Amino acid sequence: MSSSSVPNRPISAIAWASNSSTCPSHFFMIPTTEDGAVANFTRGFGLKSGYFLCFSKDLSGGMVVSDVQVISEKEVIPHAYCYIPEFMESKSTVWKKKRVCVRIVPVDSVTTAVLDIRVTAKSKMMLPQYTCLGDIQGYVLWCLKGPFSSPVPQAKPRSLSIDMRQLSLEAASPLPLRPNNQPSQAPPRVSRRRSNLDRVETPENVYDGNNIYGITAMDGVPFALHPKFESRAVEKVSIAALDNIRIKSLQDIENEYNYTFAVEEQVTTRPRS
Repeated sequence: MSSSSVPNRPISAIAWASNSSTCPSHFFMIPTTEDGAVANFTRGFGLKSGYFLCFSKDLSGGMVVSDVQVISEKEVIPHAYCYIPEFMESKSTVWKKKRVCVRIVPVDSVTTAVLDIRVTAKSKMMLPQYTCLGDIQGYVLWCLKGPFSSPVPQAKPRSLSIDMRQLSLEAASPLPLRPNNQPSQAPPRVSRRRSNLDRVETPENVYDGNNIYGITAMDGVPFALHPKFESRAVEKVSIAALDNIRIKSLQDIENEYNYTFAVEEQVTTRPRS
């Protein structure tokens, strides 16, 4: 990482890792300090095992680090802050007399966040535009805060079947509609049931997969009357019976079903004993 480069994406997570193998793939481990020393936070003199500071800029979770603080073991962790996670080997531990805590917020809730974090040896070296967080095990932590622009979410491509692609209005030249179990070289056939109602379709045509109107549960079921109504179906209605049918007018229907609600009115006006 070059000191002259200006980060433009916010940091989404900060963590400890014992080495590059335990560091998650989406994290960047800080192997050296800005003044060229190895940034290995050892636990004591004569011990080879240690740990490194690492950070991530993966915004897929929708969260960013808005602030970083270094506190001692006697200090109470600030409200809405949390200790950074540790990706350590089974026999490795992190020094607990100084702890790094971060404040993680949704990316849409803030306009400024932590853009970069650096490590220097405990000396008089200064990093312009960076804020000093404190010293840990002979190293000094620095962070850079600033405004950022939220990345534009990219639509994930979806796998659509051939039948669903026919419904897309954006397709310039739609593919022929055919069932998935037919060979690709079979010519497309489209049933025109609505325009050819006078044509009687066979059961094979009704259940054909090329029928774009689909089938229902009643397709292919023959129509038949109940036996007790078959004798009436063959009887002929006389003309005299049809002449006796009287069509009622709207006034006839209102006169027949007119109701004044007089009984209900008498009940409501009757004095109670």
